[in-house]
Amino acid sequence: MSARGPTGWTGPGGRIFPRSPLGEQEAGIPTGRDVPWEPLVDYRRSGVSETTIHGAVAWAHGGEVVHAFGGNVLCYGRSMMKPLMIKVFVDLLDDLSWEQRAISVASHNGTPEHVAAAQSILMPDEWGLMQTPLDVPLVQFGRQVRRPRRWYHCCSGEHAAILLGCRRKGWSRAGYMLPGHPFFAAWMDVMRRDLGADWSPLRVARDGCGLPTVSSTVSELAVIFSKLAQRRDEDWIWEAMTRNPDLVGGFNRLDSTILKAGEGRVLAKEGADGLLGLAIEHPDYPEGLGVVIKIAHGWNAQATWYIARGILGSLGFELRNPYKLHRQKAFLVPGVVPADRLAALEQTPTWDAWDPDIERYQYDWRAYAGPGGGGRGPS
Repeated sequence: MSARGPTGWTGPGGRIFPRSPLGEQEAGIPTGRDVPWEPLVDYRRSGVSETTIHGAVAWAHGGEVVHAFGGNVLCYGRSMMKPLMIKVFVDLLDDLSWEQRAISVASHNGTPEHVAAAQSILMPDEWGLMQTPLDVPLVQFGRQVRRPRRWYHCCSGEHAAILLGCRRKGWSRAGYMLPGHPFFAAWMDVMRRDLGADWSPLRVARDGCGLPTVSSTVSELAVIFSKLAQRRDEDWIWEAMTRNPDLVGGFNRLDSTILKAGEGRVLAKEGADGLLGLAIEHPDYPEGLGVVIKIAHGWNAQATWYIARGILGSLGFELRNPYKLHRQKAFLVPGVVPADRLAALEQTPTWDAWDPDIERYQYDWRAYAGPGGGGRGPS
């Protein structure tokens, strides 16, 4: 059994294991403590903020950042990058059905429809090559699935598509999840097309599904999504996602709901640990608009939903609200949109008619709380 001393862990893996629970400072890699996070939305009970959600937002138009709020945070793109990753094989997979194409860029809920679409990409005797972790469905109804399977994992469709693409390219399917595989180098070429020939990630890590994920700033991610909008007609990815929004995520998922609300003009993709990417076709941004939201504390679908509703509302898209808060209201911070969008943001409330002011007393409580007023009834 390994022991931990003042200089870190001893024994196997000690060379790369963290040296201290306080963490080390590495040049060029800010930690979350160093980032100037900004509040994005706060939940108020009768006017008093009870919870504040911090994060960062970036807007890019045609590859140029036009608005940034909350610091240019370095983070991993996670599953938000699937539309970019599958571009490696986009020409080789153009014979797939629209359902198969959509599941290849999905982070799905693991319903029978999702599993069937993912499995259909490969021949049954190839299923054993698919190496997502064992998992159960993200969202379940009725009888609960308790036996984990690889196909239930939210990334199974992407893995299946990568395996098919590797076979058609003549690449080995062994080690397809490693940074040394040709797939990773080809994906980096896709990234450099948008971020410049000299771009290289500061860090590469193993994502939750086993594939590599690379570090990028929030502004770089916004640039990438602006290019997705700019080049929406160059391949089938945009149409596959907007044709089949429920395969991209699933029931009550934020990206699926945005895809429906956008009516073909908005591409949305969630990423683990607090990411949402939006690629938007809009007349005010003819070169393609990309907006990325990063929540500081990790994935928070409800808070991200409020922020996304405000941003899309300022652009003329109507996104429904999530379920109401418990005797609270959500209030957006103006900086989530550029200054010229603020007036439109103010016309996009975060509550609806079915969400009354139930946190407020409907009479003047001050009459019972003043000096000498304790316990008095109405006069």
